[in-house]
Amino acid sequence: MPILDIQAIREILPHRYPMLLVDAIIELEEERIVGIKNVTINEPFFAGHFPDYPVMPGVLIVEAMAQVAGVLVLSSIPDRHSKLVLLAAIEEAKFRRPVLPGHQLRIEMKVTRRKASVAKMHGQATVDGNVVAEAQLMCKLADKAPVISLPAPVDGLVSG
Repeated sequence: MPILDIQAIREILPHRYPMLLVDAIIELEEERIVGIKNVTINEPFFAGHFPDYPVMPGVLIVEAMAQVAGVLVLSSIPDRHSKLVLLAAIEEAKFRRPVLPGHQLRIEMKVTRRKASVAKMHGQATVDGNVVAEAQLMCKLADKAPVISLPAPVDGLVSG
């Protein structure tokens, strides 16, 4: 049974389909979190990566790891709706096995260093107990910027 289901995750993270890559949080401690991503053939990236041999892109596995880390950071902040967790660094990323449709990614992130607005975490993604990816990520907490509206185009003028 998840500690946080998809609705609770959506209340914490600003990501939405197709970029929301966490389906559930099954463990949540002060310095550690475990998230789940169910990988289905319906993922939009499988249409082009690769049509005859669908493989989840490594960069999206790292993004899923960063989102799980973001849930950990934001879940402990009272004013989380006014904050964003931005990915600041990726170090020592390694990809061990392909992630395919039907796999369930288990993503475990552990805080290795934390300051007021920065957290460094080590993470590992597994499928059926086998490591498929690992990386160290640094996340930075930032204030959400106000929405800036662009001026309306003027008829007859071409921007460029």
